[in-house]
Amino acid sequence: MKSFLAVALLGTAVIGGAAFAQSTQPADRAPAATAHPADAKMAFKGNWRASKLMGVNVYNEANEKLGDINELLVDKNGKINAVVIGIGGFLGMGEHDIAVSMDKLKFVEEPVRTSSSGTSTTSRDTTTTGAASTTTTNRTANDWVPDHAVMSGNKEQLKALPQFKYSDYN
Repeated sequence: MKSFLAVALLGTAVIGGAAFAQSTQPADRAPAATAHPADAKMAFKGNWRASKLMGVNVYNEANEKLGDINELLVDKNGKINAVVIGIGGFLGMGEHDIAVSMDKLKFVEEPVRTSSSGTSTTSRDTTTTGAASTTTTNRTANDWVPDHAVMSGNKEQLKALPQFKYSDYN
């Protein structure tokens, strides 16, 4: 019994030592940055999450909804080369995808203003009530996403642009 206990303790020491040796960091890795937490917080202020840009509504200057953002095309360096926008359609059916450069879009953080009476939903988490523009919103000041994007043109003009197909680039 004593020999069994001794073997068990020796085995535990060997396995524990191997696990401890594997948990050390290699010497070629740089130590983690020790920035002040407030500095790190401020470094990302005003940024948007790419995942949250998917589905953002796109309007024209007349506040007519053109479509929504379906995809961001990013190069190897992380630069956004194009934004794929789905124009028209219903629940993804009959949509005409176009790819435009990022500079064609102007992102807006305030809700779309409408002049209709009654209550209507104008964009994500935003409700407009009344005649001209009593606007309430459930968004926080920095929720990592703009309210909507604005681009010039109307649906007919944008549907006349060449359709973007992922299969053309595979």
